[in-house]
Amino acid sequence: MTFAEAINDGFSKYATFSGRSSRSAYWFWVLLYVLIVIVATIIDAGIGSSAIAGLVGLAFLIPNLAVLCRRLHDTDRTGWWILIGFVPLVGWIVLIIFACTESGPPNQYGPGPDGKGAVTMTSPFGQTPPLPPPPPPTPQSPPSEMPPPDPGERAP
Repeated sequence: MTFAEAINDGFSKYATFSGRSSRSAYWFWVLLYVLIVIVATIIDAGIGSSAIAGLVGLAFLIPNLAVLCRRLHDTDRTGWWILIGFVPLVGWIVLIIFACTESGPPNQYGPGPDGKGAVTMTSPFGQTPPLPPPPPPTPQSPPSEMPPPDPGERAP
């Protein structure tokens, strides 16, 4: 997912807590949020206030929670894991690890995000008819390294 697609996805699902979000969608959303907060903080420093950064934080509260909840769904965890963020230090580390976890196959929260998660095979040359199954193996005796015993010899 590209940066623009991730931002569009984040704004179009502003308060949607169901479904799944890919790693790229989540981290591009976080990147946008951090960039906007930096710009808002610079503007606040210029005017000697903290109102703009506060309004930005308030405006992004619900979409940040929604995209994190969908990201947790992608890792096959319930959105209630967001509450672990209230545990000092350890909670945020756990959430970051969950957000970095790779997307899994389709789960109870839906199919994989961005059309991923299900294994599909396509031919680069278009559709081809299915190949017939291979013939069954023919039974063969294993090669013998020793010659057959001589009837006149005694076994040791």
